[in-house]
Amino acid sequence: MLVLGLNTAFSTMEAAFVRDGEILCDRREAMPRGQERRLPGLVAELCAEAGVTLAELTRIGVVAGPGSFTGLRIGVAYARGLALVTGAQVLGITSLEAAIPAGLEGPALGCLQAQRRPPEQTWWVQGISEGEGSAGVMEVPLTELLPMLTGFHAPVFMDGHDALGDLAAKLDLRPMHPSAITAALKAGVFDPARHPPAPVYARAPDAALPAVKV
Repeated sequence: MLVLGLNTAFSTMEAAFVRDGEILCDRREAMPRGQERRLPGLVAELCAEAGVTLAELTRIGVVAGPGSFTGLRIGVAYARGLALVTGAQVLGITSLEAAIPAGLEGPALGCLQAQRRPPEQTWWVQGISEGEGSAGVMEVPLTELLPMLTGFHAPVFMDGHDALGDLAAKLDLRPMHPSAITAALKAGVFDPARHPPAPVYARAPDAALPAVKV
């Protein structure tokens, strides 16, 4: 099984090829803007490096968010279009799933920082079981996150943990790094029916439609 992993959810664009659980090649490029122009070329270069063609693709795993609103749409749209051309299945892997190593057994919690400025700090949170999301992603402020973590004994994959204060020393904290490699590895084993290729925003849009007067 040949799987392409894509991550355009953040300021660093990533792509990776995995065949039968073995990483063939991957690349990361810092690119806050212009990912939609660079992504096809990046994938073509990786094809040449791995010695594969897109026609061989079995699955595509795209990091579906939460993350950059525009970046998510770029990655998901490209993955869907590529799936139409190649016939490959495309799976959406949440940013939290893509940050927790493939093969991790048991429960874990992913906490990805959303708003970073105190006191409005928030985190996107998802419970993980056997490497896969056991519930949807939600956004919570620090006041709600602290009670969730108190007494939590499983691994916590988190960025921005300085905000936890003394609680941090009582947790099994691990780095939070969503990656295209992990997305590809998990796309190779996840059930496509449970992982549709749709952006995960975890928050209502800031813009609102104007009220309609009746």
